[in-house]
Amino acid sequence: MKKQNVILLCEDDVNYGMLLSDYLRQKNYKVDFAQDGEEGWQKFNENHYDFCIFDVMMPVKTGFELSHAIRMTGSQVPILFLTVRSAVEDVLEGYKNGCDDYVIKPCSMDVLMCKIECILQRFRRQQLNDITTYQLGSFEYNSSQQFLYKDGGKKRLSSRENELLLIFAQNANQLVERSLLLTSVWHNDSYFTSRSLSVYINHLRTLLKDDDTVKLMNVHGKGYKLVIPED
Repeated sequence: MKKQNVILLCEDDVNYGMLLSDYLRQKNYKVDFAQDGEEGWQKFNENHYDFCIFDVMMPVKTGFELSHAIRMTGSQVPILFLTVRSAVEDVLEGYKNGCDDYVIKPCSMDVLMCKIECILQRFRRQQLNDITTYQLGSFEYNSSQQFLYKDGGKKRLSSRENELLLIFAQNANQLVERSLLLTSVWHNDSYFTSRSLSVYINHLRTLLKDDDTVKLMNVHGKGYKLVIPED
């Protein structure tokens, strides 16, 4: 089941805030709605959020001040400003205070949703790229060192094997489409690269064969899935 992301929405226009909250909930987001920056700050300190949407001009604490305070905590949660303030100096001030995007009202709800999803995808990819060690059954896989460790021994991965295994580790127990593997590793999906992919899949299966709970499965006509024990 897809994770339900939680959004902190701070907007002093109650009618617009409720309208946007309802729209986001229809798109399977959970929304906490605050009517000023201080209330938003309190909510941020009491809860976990995956995304923030702030108006700029709000009572007590502006959106700029709220964003700056959040960044001072070390949090990298994505922040989007949604505001009528369109002057260049306002946009620059928004980015200076740590926003990931600055959107001018009025804005299409569909365009806003696209921006939110793109920022979240980029943020998740960055988080995954920051991880270098993965537990794959009884194997410990270190992508930066290009080694598989098990029972005190280690197996060296070639660069291409490492690229492929990293994609599988980041998407463990999920289907990875063949076309994605080809374009990500070989940057094209020709017949010859497709044959190469099959060869490297067999190499990885050989490397992983010492643990029966770890399987690199072929999903007919679609791609592959790295199956590992669930925590």
